[in-house]
Amino acid sequence: MRITISGPPGSGKTTVCRIVADELGIECVISGDVFRQMARDHEMSLAEFGLLAEQDPSYDRMLDDRMVELARENENILLEGRLTAHMLTDDGLEAFRVLLDADLDERARRVAEREDLDPQEAKGRITERERCEAARYREYYGIDIDDRSIYDLIVDTTSITAEEVSDVILEGLRE
Repeated sequence: MRITISGPPGSGKTTVCRIVADELGIECVISGDVFRQMARDHEMSLAEFGLLAEQDPSYDRMLDDRMVELARENENILLEGRLTAHMLTDDGLEAFRVLLDADLDERARRVAEREDLDPQEAKGRITERERCEAARYREYYGIDIDDRSIYDLIVDTTSITAEEVSDVILEGLRE
């Protein structure tokens, strides 16, 4: 079964993806890892490649196309990415689509801890990133990132552990 896990920064996507994929014994593809590989392929730093992608939508499309290609090639895969559920839906590929979300302050705390930042700075960065991404997704694809209607399961991760979130997802898969 294909599974997509989406959500905003700090919602716990990467950690949960790895737990669920390990539990199911399937491949896990993290969109950020694919983006980093694309930067290396272009012999650029991640920051340089990120700036290039902001100026040229073809790089975002390359990432999204790669995620769809991986889903098309493998029916037993877990794909993490903000747009993965939308991309698979638009491409007519079956998947169990999960959205993780959490309170902004909690997400900022997690990002601050992970990236050794002040929580207020992390909150500002998250807010700006979400604003930028929402505009790009709407412009490039006509996607409203706030539209949650495509998801099979939505999990608020604010006050539960990654293991508990994984359990909720695995239970949702069984149903």
